[in-house]
Amino acid sequence: MNPGVPFHPGTDEHTCVDKTPNPEDWDQWLAAHAGRFLLYARERTGSTADAEDVLQDALVESWRRTPAGRTPDDALVYATIRRRAIDLGRSRDRRARREEKAAPESEAVWFACGVEQAETAALLERAVRALPEKQREIIGLKVWGELTFEEAARVAGVPPATAASRYRYALDELRKRLKGVLDL
Repeated sequence: MNPGVPFHPGTDEHTCVDKTPNPEDWDQWLAAHAGRFLLYARERTGSTADAEDVLQDALVESWRRTPAGRTPDDALVYATIRRRAIDLGRSRDRRARREEKAAPESEAVWFACGVEQAETAALLERAVRALPEKQREIIGLKVWGELTFEEAARVAGVPPATAASRYRYALDELRKRLKGVLDL
């Protein structure tokens, strides 16, 4: 990087050619998407600190892969978060094997709510965590990521019909687990 030339997420560090759209576009895009991206990253990493690191890396990589003057496609960012989280998990597993003692993961908050809704949120979180990983991923992409089945399928690397069926099976399982507890 050139000293004296400010680095922005879309800057090509070898040529220092600024690829970012104007700052207002970046701010608006980030404000509209950051919460969903962070929630997905927390779900994938299990830690807020790791999620923030993964998200930052994913945003920079996504900007670099996006044509100049455009904002990254949501599905590209989610797929990049997913890959970065997998890489982080592999690194963590290798470290744990080397050290023979893994550090406990912090709990991610899946549902933002008031005090009176905390118990319901805890029930929902436990039910979602109990789903198989593949179903939990699609639920996260659809509900919190607000992706279409086609976009969620691209992120997960499966056909859209598979993403749709995983979503349907996950909802059925959640209904079974929460029947009588919540009004479903």
